[in-house]
Amino acid sequence: MPTSHSSDSERGSGVGEGGAEPPPRLLNRWGIGAPAEVTALGSGRGTRSWRVDASGGACFLKEYEQPDRRRVLFRHGITAALDAAGLPVLAPVPARGGRTLVTAAGRGYVLYPWVGGRGRGGLELTFGQCEALGELLGRLHAALDELTAPVQQSMLVPTPRAADAAAAVEEMLRDVPDGDGGTDFDALTVRRLRERRDLLAEFAGHQPPDIEVSTWGHLHGSFHAGHLRYGGSGNVTAVLGWDGLTTGPVAGEVVRSAARLFACEDERGLDLDRVQAFVRGHRSAFPLDAGQIQSAVHREWWERLCDVAPLRHRYLGEDGTAERGPASLVPWWSAQLERTLDAFAAPYTAVPADVLEESPAYG
Repeated sequence: MPTSHSSDSERGSGVGEGGAEPPPRLLNRWGIGAPAEVTALGSGRGTRSWRVDASGGACFLKEYEQPDRRRVLFRHGITAALDAAGLPVLAPVPARGGRTLVTAAGRGYVLYPWVGGRGRGGLELTFGQCEALGELLGRLHAALDELTAPVQQSMLVPTPRAADAAAAVEEMLRDVPDGDGGTDFDALTVRRLRERRDLLAEFAGHQPPDIEVSTWGHLHGSFHAGHLRYGGSGNVTAVLGWDGLTTGPVAGEVVRSAARLFACEDERGLDLDRVQAFVRGHRSAFPLDAGQIQSAVHREWWERLCDVAPLRHRYLGEDGTAERGPASLVPWWSAQLERTLDAFAAPYTAVPADVLEESPAYG
């Protein structure tokens, strides 16, 4: 069976609430033929989804418990236009009456074509594929800029405070047994929390400014490996996850995406060679400038430093890992802050193409 259309966050066990069938006769609202099989894919926050195998082909059905009609239809208009522009984005399938959001029993339903392909981690990609992926994100940004009205930059971009994060860490430390009364995992938890507390104290003076002048626009909102599907030739067949469509600094999405795509799960931190290839590709389709990229790197590092949600999840078992990935990247990034600032911005300096392509990873 090909890889599911749904994002990783939408997949579940298919048991319980996620396994419930969609309302009877609902699928008759679309001209896809009689459904031969409906398979639950899982549930997310306020959503459920199914694979529908019908005589007209396979489809992906998504349910919204409380759909914001205006937002959903705006998103549908954008994704349909991106699809029409030849980008690997799936447009919703209109129902018989032409609607893309169908309501039944107070819930909203959207049908999409099923997409095959497979997921690939960013570290699996060659440098050439990393550059092509960055170019794809740049093409999406350029298309979004053309398809939507200009976005007014916020006068204030709030910055997390190190003191608030440090206080949260202290509160967490009080909840973890220390010394003879704890387990080995408790000792590891205390060590990691103290490490973060020390980093917050060490870098308290490195807070980025609240106000930054940068290029703002509509953003995908969650461009990472879980929302990308690849064909056999290594090309991206679909960019999923458009529920996260939002607005903000374009450079911020470039940096966030690179940090999620090319982070190692150990002390190696970020693969900065792949990061540079990705940023270089983005620059070819939607050029910014080195200053905006470096400001975005500074802010992304700082927000990760002050984000204790991954620590709560990893060591205290609480729900929610946030969108920034594992906490293990923070110590490496803090130690390599100047290096990452330079590396992310390097594609905006002149680098001979023949030097880059000498690497066997390009291919």
